[in-house]
Amino acid sequence: MQGWIIHSTIGGEFVAHMENVLDIYKKPYDEDYPVVCMDESPKQLIEDCNSTCMKPGQETRVDYEYVRHGVVNIFMANEPLKGKRMVEVANSVLS
Repeated sequence: MQGWIIHSTIGGEFVAHMENVLDIYKKPYDEDYPVVCMDESPKQLIEDCNSTCMKPGQETRVDYEYVRHGVVNIFMANEPLKGKRMVEVANSVLS
């Protein structure tokens, strides 16, 4: 198991509140009070456009050029105690 450290500048009050939140996941499933987690993540849509032709025996070349196809936002709602999740992808306009 991999561990992590809470930085020394974060006080005990914060840790106590965090432990209260984590204790919710230990409770048995209750249909009247579901535990729902939500997250949002923007993702850039890119396409590689590698125009470098390679000949047999040549050193590998890396091309960082790409074509941008806009951005999407990924929204996820997760009900971990029930094993259920919902995902929605919302398109954004090309800038």
